[in-house]
Amino acid sequence: MTRELRIGSLLESEDRLPAHVLAPKLNRHTFWCGQSGSGKTYALGVLLEQVLLQTRMPLVVLDPNSDFVRLGEVRDDAAPEAAAELASRDIRVRRPGGVGGVDPLHARFLDLPLRSRAAILNLDPVHDAEEYNGLLQVEAEVLSIRQGRLIEFLRSGDVAVRHRLALRLENLGVADWDLWAWGQRSVTDDIDDRADATVVDLGGFPTQAESRAAALAVLDHLWERREERVGRLIVIDEAHNLCRPDPATPMEALLTERIVQIAAEGRKYGLWLLLSTQRPSKLHPNALSQCDNLALMRMSSPRDLAELADVFGFAPSSLLERSPAFAQGQALFAGGFVESPTLVQMGGRLTHEGGSDVSVPLR
Repeated sequence: MTRELRIGSLLESEDRLPAHVLAPKLNRHTFWCGQSGSGKTYALGVLLEQVLLQTRMPLVVLDPNSDFVRLGEVRDDAAPEAAAELASRDIRVRRPGGVGGVDPLHARFLDLPLRSRAAILNLDPVHDAEEYNGLLQVEAEVLSIRQGRLIEFLRSGDVAVRHRLALRLENLGVADWDLWAWGQRSVTDDIDDRADATVVDLGGFPTQAESRAAALAVLDHLWERREERVGRLIVIDEAHNLCRPDPATPMEALLTERIVQIAAEGRKYGLWLLLSTQRPSKLHPNALSQCDNLALMRMSSPRDLAELADVFGFAPSSLLERSPAFAQGQALFAGGFVESPTLVQMGGRLTHEGGSDVSVPLR
């Protein structure tokens, strides 16, 4: 296999010379951005297909808009050799409720770290000290309550604080979330199997809280198993949903903290982030600043371009300034994963997009 991943053609090449990303340099965090309509998600799919074809690096894709749920479905017009290669890859898609005939997306509530469970229940260790401590005391008895009888367990005795925890679980609706495995297979099992790609569809949950809990379960698990040092590319599409500069709830704060932690310390453990979003200002600066690779598509905001110039000093200002004029599918690649800053016309997809724009109905 080649170390170069072909992603399209050089934008200003008369002979349409191929454009490449260097696969070994995906072991640095990557920032992928472009405003709505720039072709950002489609282009990201082009890169992920090449990662699947040319590397053995497992992908974990946190997919909030169901854009990558068809990553395993090869287009009819794909080159036969590439189609056969992709068809042989172990691509697992997990969706809420098992939509589309795929396996349902589950996670184990009791496998989450104590802090994560507390955040899901909006428990603060200081302001909710008694209930938080009650959750802490349950830790020793976790093995006896893994089969979905958590509420019954909490109410089985006469410990008042456990009754209040049961009440909180019910009042927030957390115990009834479809996310929880309660003895069934968890998405973390797919990650431990080291599938070629695990696509985690976050878009089908009825509430943002449940979606964020699913993302937290995945990221916590990856961080807790970091000592295995399995090189993985963790793709977080619309990353501003999970790594905000101004988190408003305990769960948002913990998600942001975990992603910033992976950005700061994960590289040496083989946890490599690809953060995709429409605007750099919507992402926590401590995650953005750790990215050594940049893929920039059309961006019209002078403020955003100025921020990119400040953070990514290796991207020439003369090329950044051309971003507002990029057509759909055109991009600037800069950083360690290219030999030199490069303008690219992205190539075509081999697999189907999961989502697409809604067209205007004409009479």
